[in-house]
Amino acid sequence: MHPQQTKIINGSIITPHRVLKNGTILITGNKITEVNEGNIDSPEAVIIDAGGKYVSPGFVDIHVHGGGGHDFMDCTEEAFLGVAKLHAAFGTTAITPTTLSCSREELLQLLEVYKQVKQKEHGGAAFIGMHLEGPYFAMNQRGAQDPRYIRNPDPSEYLSVLSEYGHIIKRWSAAPELPGALDFADVLKTKNILAALAHTDAIYEEVLKGFEHGYKLATHLYSGMLGVTRRDAKRYAGAVEAAFLIDEMTVEVIADGEHLPGPLLQLVYKIKGPDKIALITDAMRGAGMPEGESILGSKHNGLKVIIEDGVAKLPDRTAFAGSVATADRLVRNMIHLAGVPLADAVKMMTSTPAAIMGITDRKGSLEAGKDADIVIFDDQINVSWTMVGGKVVYNGKVLSKQPTTMSK
Repeated sequence: MHPQQTKIINGSIITPHRVLKNGTILITGNKITEVNEGNIDSPEAVIIDAGGKYVSPGFVDIHVHGGGGHDFMDCTEEAFLGVAKLHAAFGTTAITPTTLSCSREELLQLLEVYKQVKQKEHGGAAFIGMHLEGPYFAMNQRGAQDPRYIRNPDPSEYLSVLSEYGHIIKRWSAAPELPGALDFADVLKTKNILAALAHTDAIYEEVLKGFEHGYKLATHLYSGMLGVTRRDAKRYAGAVEAAFLIDEMTVEVIADGEHLPGPLLQLVYKIKGPDKIALITDAMRGAGMPEGESILGSKHNGLKVIIEDGVAKLPDRTAFAGSVATADRLVRNMIHLAGVPLADAVKMMTSTPAAIMGITDRKGSLEAGKDADIVIFDDQINVSWTMVGGKVVYNGKVLSKQPTTMSK
């Protein structure tokens, strides 16, 4: 029995090199088999008419905590699958589930749940590995991270975690200036795990040393890190400036329009360019939910927050406490707030994060041989249709199976 073929027609296809007007994509099973300007002859294929809209690679979100009323820290299969389905409805086809600083026992429980759900077909964004955010952070830069769990890198702890779960952990965020943080990064490198600097008091010299040991990515640039700072009356470049000065360093940006305003988005884009910037939602459980009270982290012991003005805030409103963005909003903001061309905005949500995570062999662009992870949206980045691995998971509503409304 031959795999089913699907053909997407009548779309403006965003390829790595240009936009193909009235292009066609042929999908066989779960892979893209051909991308062409004009028609592709395949008489048995199921037809999906893009209606003149943009056809884009699926969005790759490499830093997400939750959405749809769920958080990965709930440590349940329901939460993992709920987050994956919610974000698929906004164009995300691949996600890196992200933790918060927590107890060792809670972390191990969460990693066990990930192992269980990783291989299950769930009708949402695909899981591409775990991101541990913490607990090795600078207390001064913890933000909304729970101070009870902030600590220095402990080899007896992280070596144990890595021996059991190193194959599913793909990145780990930490503060590079902490005692033991450079040795920690050296160990991550041997496991092919990306070290990222985050929630850090490091100045340029410390970041540079960290970069040399493997801290190649700046987690949510500007958030939880120093800019220019004074020590004993002297000025020092902080982690923000270090990320700009180290050309090879990649950066994450929460482009929700709240964490960073338009001028800062413009500045990051001007300095780093689309090949070094990954747009991230950093979304907590309130993404896709009405404004009002919510919880950052686990339902059992998380932090109460308020969602208003398109962002989560601490109850006293003195600081942000998380993002409620979805990927479509990030792309839209980069275009409208930062004046970025659509192709570059899409690149920062697709091929660049895929490259950072080392998965460009299968994700991040519309090319023959890659996974059929595809999203269709209009010129305002309103998502109307999402495919993950050759299966439609959203076409105006979250689906549990292949829709029957398509025609040959």
